Amino acid sequence: MGLFSRRKRHAAWDRGSTSEDIAHLKEFVDSRKGVEAYLEPVTMATETTVVLIAHDGEWTRRRVESADEAHSLAKHWKIPIYDAAVVGYPGRMREWTQTHKDSRRQL
Repeated sequence: MGLFSRRKRHAAWDRGSTSEDIAHLKEFVDSRKGVEAYLEPVTMATETTVVLIAHDGEWTRRRVESADEAHSLAKHWKIPIYDAAVVGYPGRMREWTQTHKDSRRQL
Protein backbone atom coordinates (compact mmCIF):
# COMPACT_ATOMS: atom_id res chain seq x y z
CA MET A 1 0.00 0.00 0.00
CA GLY A 2 1.32 3.39 -0.99
CA LEU A 3 1.43 6.63 0.88
CA PHE A 4 -1.78 7.83 -0.77
CA SER A 5 -3.86 4.67 -0.38
CA ARG A 6 -7.63 5.02 -0.02
CA ARG A 7 -8.04 3.36 3.37
CA LYS A 8 -10.70 4.72 5.70
CA ARG A 9 -9.24 7.60 7.64
CA HIS A 10 -9.65 7.34 11.39
CA ALA A 11 -9.54 10.41 13.55
CA ALA A 12 -6.47 10.56 15.74
CA TRP A 13 -8.06 11.57 19.07
CA ASP A 14 -11.60 10.33 18.77
CA ARG A 15 -13.94 7.92 20.48
CA GLY A 16 -17.10 6.42 19.03
CA SER A 17 -20.59 7.55 19.90
CA THR A 18 -22.16 6.35 23.13
CA SER A 19 -25.71 5.72 24.27
CA GLU A 20 -25.39 8.99 26.23
CA ASP A 21 -24.62 10.86 22.98
CA ILE A 22 -27.76 9.49 21.32
CA ALA A 23 -29.86 10.14 24.44
CA HIS A 24 -28.63 13.75 24.49
CA LEU A 25 -29.59 14.23 20.84
CA LYS A 26 -33.02 12.66 21.44
CA GLU A 27 -33.67 14.94 24.43
CA PHE A 28 -32.70 17.97 22.33
CA VAL A 29 -35.13 16.96 19.55
CA ASP A 30 -37.93 16.26 22.04
CA SER A 31 -37.53 19.52 23.96
CA ARG A 32 -37.11 22.06 21.14
CA LYS A 33 -39.10 23.22 18.14
CA GLY A 34 -38.09 23.11 14.49
CA VAL A 35 -34.96 20.99 14.95
CA GLU A 36 -32.83 20.22 11.89
CA ALA A 37 -29.79 17.92 11.70
CA TYR A 38 -26.51 18.84 10.00
CA LEU A 39 -24.16 15.95 9.29
CA GLU A 40 -20.49 16.79 9.67
CA PRO A 41 -17.74 14.79 7.95
CA VAL A 42 -14.86 12.97 9.57
CA THR A 43 -11.96 15.26 10.47
CA MET A 44 -8.48 14.64 11.83
CA ALA A 45 -9.89 15.13 15.35
CA THR A 46 -13.32 13.46 15.25
CA GLU A 47 -15.25 10.78 13.47
CA THR A 48 -18.73 11.56 12.12
CA THR A 49 -20.71 14.11 14.13
CA VAL A 50 -24.16 15.61 13.85
CA VAL A 51 -25.21 19.11 14.85
CA LEU A 52 -28.84 19.63 15.83
CA ILE A 53 -30.12 23.19 15.41
CA ALA A 54 -33.44 24.38 16.83
CA HIS A 55 -35.71 27.03 15.29
CA ASP A 56 -34.11 29.77 17.42
CA GLY A 57 -30.53 28.77 16.55
CA GLU A 58 -29.73 26.91 19.78
CA TRP A 59 -27.56 23.96 18.86
CA THR A 60 -25.74 20.89 20.12
CA ARG A 61 -23.15 18.55 18.61
CA ARG A 62 -22.52 14.87 19.32
CA ARG A 63 -20.76 11.95 17.71
CA VAL A 64 -22.64 9.31 15.74
CA GLU A 65 -21.35 5.98 14.51
CA SER A 66 -21.77 6.82 10.83
CA ALA A 67 -23.59 8.95 8.28
CA ASP A 68 -26.06 6.07 7.92
CA GLU A 69 -26.84 6.20 11.63
CA ALA A 70 -27.36 9.98 11.48
CA HIS A 71 -29.78 9.57 8.55
CA SER A 72 -31.60 6.76 10.35
CA LEU A 73 -31.99 8.84 13.53
CA ALA A 74 -33.23 11.86 11.58
CA LYS A 75 -35.77 9.70 9.76
CA HIS A 76 -36.91 8.09 13.03
CA TRP A 77 -37.23 11.50 14.73
CA LYS A 78 -38.90 12.96 11.61
CA ILE A 79 -36.46 15.86 11.25
CA PRO A 80 -34.66 17.02 8.10
CA ILE A 81 -30.96 16.26 7.73
CA TYR A 82 -28.47 18.20 5.63
CA ASP A 83 -24.83 17.71 4.69
CA ALA A 84 -23.04 20.57 6.47
CA ALA A 85 -20.11 20.38 4.04
CA VAL A 86 -22.50 21.10 1.16
CA VAL A 87 -25.07 23.53 2.56
CA GLY A 88 -23.20 25.08 5.50
CA TYR A 89 -24.94 26.12 8.71
CA PRO A 90 -27.94 28.43 9.02
CA GLY A 91 -27.33 32.02 10.08
CA ARG A 92 -29.53 31.56 13.13
CA MET A 93 -26.91 29.21 14.58
CA ARG A 94 -24.18 31.86 14.33
CA GLU A 95 -26.52 34.50 15.76
CA TRP A 96 -27.46 32.30 18.72
CA THR A 97 -23.80 31.45 19.38
CA GLN A 98 -22.83 35.12 19.31
CA THR A 99 -25.66 36.08 21.65
CA HIS A 100 -24.89 33.24 24.09
CA LYS A 101 -21.10 33.05 23.88
CA ASP A 102 -20.59 33.90 27.57
CA SER A 103 -23.04 31.26 28.79
CA ARG A 104 -21.58 28.56 26.47
CA ARG A 105 -18.09 29.29 27.78
CA GLN A 106 -19.22 28.21 31.24
CA LEU A 107 -20.50 24.80 30.08
